[in-house]
Amino acid sequence: MSNHNYMAKKILFINQEISPYVSDSEMSAMGKNLPQLLQEKGSDIRTFMPKWGNINERRGQLHEVIRLSGMNLIINETDHPLIIKVASIPQTRIQVYFIDNDDYFTKRLMGKDANGADYEDNGERAIFFARGVLETVKKLRWIPDVIHCQGWMSAIVPLYIKTAYRDEPSFSSVKVVTSLFNKDIDGNFGPDLRHFIEFRDANAEVLSAYPEQLDFNSLSKIAIDYSDGVIEAGTNVDQSLLEYAEGKGIPLLRYPGEDYKAAYKEFFDGICGEE
Repeated sequence: MSNHNYMAKKILFINQEISPYVSDSEMSAMGKNLPQLLQEKGSDIRTFMPKWGNINERRGQLHEVIRLSGMNLIINETDHPLIIKVASIPQTRIQVYFIDNDDYFTKRLMGKDANGADYEDNGERAIFFARGVLETVKKLRWIPDVIHCQGWMSAIVPLYIKTAYRDEPSFSSVKVVTSLFNKDIDGNFGPDLRHFIEFRDANAEVLSAYPEQLDFNSLSKIAIDYSDGVIEAGTNVDQSLLEYAEGKGIPLLRYPGEDYKAAYKEFFDGICGEE
């Protein structure tokens, strides 16, 4: 029996979308259901998502967590105040932490504006989200075994975990898993994103391996390169990204279908069990 001990005991979910706070999609359903399933299996869960401007705070019963809010993150040489809100998903015991900021999230939709165009600062928003989550987890004094990233908004997290935050006690031995979904951003993230990402050991040298103009695919490749495992989480994932992960020899869970609970649990345990 000892080989089957559940090893991924503490799992941090960094999600782009979670139902019911945003409209239903493959990603938002997974954002809600997977933490719940693994919590029922005995895992200790923490879940984060952006406080997108289209989230109804009153209906969702979000409230600010004062002790976690108030930090400033410097991105593009500008101070951006970090606001943390929290709510509980109805009919579950899952609590969700929301990363909020007036410039990046309030009064704005998700990745695209009302006309269906990508926001020009989407890349900056992803950096703010990644650093906001990691700084908040440090404040929680909670040390995850696995960090599971879902969506392009979390794509910078694996890079930061393995470079800028690798000496932090909260993250020094954590395993990072990236789930790949279908492409939901069209253009590139602007010419300066690579420069904005630079933080501590996530420096120009590390980032020189990637194109000057980062887009959905190159950001996904950064996530893959710094992950300990990759999951094909949707039905329309770019096959070239999966081949890229295979070529790097990174453990890859192919799309397990609708009944994914056992497959994900086994995959997380396998990654935690690898030395």
